[in-house]
Amino acid sequence: MSPRTALTPPDEDLAIGFQPSPPAADTRALHQLQRALAPGERPFLGLPDHLGQVMAELSQLLGLFNGQQDGPYDDTRFADGTRAHEKAVLTYFAALVGASLDEAHGYVAASPREALLHGLVMARRGLPEPSVYISEQAHYDVVRACELLGMNTVRVHALGDGTMDSDDLRLQTRMRRGAGALVVATCGTPLHGAIDNVAELRAAAAFGPVHIHVDASAGGLAAAHTDLVPPWSLAHGAHSITLSGHPLLGLPVPAGVSLARRVQAPPTNLPITAPDRLLVGARSGLSALLLWTRLRSLGRAGMAAVVARCQEIAAYALAQFEAAGVAPERFPGSLTVTFERPARWVVDKWSLHYSGDRARIVTTGPMTYTAVDELAADLSAARQGVAA
Repeated sequence: MSPRTALTPPDEDLAIGFQPSPPAADTRALHQLQRALAPGERPFLGLPDHLGQVMAELSQLLGLFNGQQDGPYDDTRFADGTRAHEKAVLTYFAALVGASLDEAHGYVAASPREALLHGLVMARRGLPEPSVYISEQAHYDVVRACELLGMNTVRVHALGDGTMDSDDLRLQTRMRRGAGALVVATCGTPLHGAIDNVAELRAAAAFGPVHIHVDASAGGLAAAHTDLVPPWSLAHGAHSITLSGHPLLGLPVPAGVSLARRVQAPPTNLPITAPDRLLVGARSGLSALLLWTRLRSLGRAGMAAVVARCQEIAAYALAQFEAAGVAPERFPGSLTVTFERPARWVVDKWSLHYSGDRARIVTTGPMTYTAVDELAADLSAARQGVAA
């Protein structure tokens, strides 16, 4: 067994023994963990960390058990109090990506990865023996999902701004013409926040049957509320799409949304009807309830205001980091700002996500103008060789 896969024993204080543990001790341990993870205890800007502001309206839902059988559109003889809420959530997201529930179907998944798996499974049903074309800037979850499904992947070059290179896609699909092309576009790449041009990619891959799936888990909600982004959704020619609501909305659990066109017409003259089939049978309705509660509290106007505020802070961060001399970059309309990877003490202090020589922030949740100023000051100090 390699060192990377070697098993290490659990913490002795956390081990589950034969006898029940002392309840008071476990309660104290959980309270300590709660304090350690609470917002405000440490800067944490690489990932969302703003649950406190929404927990008041969501906390009662965490005490409910809600198990659902089958999909949101399936007939059931059991009373299901959340099926209508899930349909309302799907109607909202379908409208964001340019479709109605008459044109698209889907479900709320327990995570963006589950939604992505569902989207890829549905996509390959309409193609003979598809290869999956993935940008080198795509999220690791896309690569992992293809591995789990046993799908052949072809990596496509990315341009300097992080978007998929349509010329390289054209070359790659031409070499494999006739086999069918399943192209995974990205709306919000992990490092740059870049958004692929769906219309351009669809045209580039048209050497046979083609299906465009959009991984919009990171950037879909923001893209839907700005005119600065390229064509990215079902409204622009995509066949299926994966979205997520928890990072921007501040939910305490992950939530994914999978949507696909009900009827798809590939170059063959036989339309493909996509059935309502899920990856799982029994599933929790919690994600749909949380999404519905949060979105209802905001409304479409409130959601647009949230996105606008995050974009304003991203633009402010771009200017402040430029003044700090760390060569920042930002894709138009994105909530992601990348910059030169700073000294280790800055990365650790702010829990920054990084890849190679670039680091990033995403302007959701705890990212305020004050936080940007403080981080910019640390970036400037690090460039000058000042230690923490």
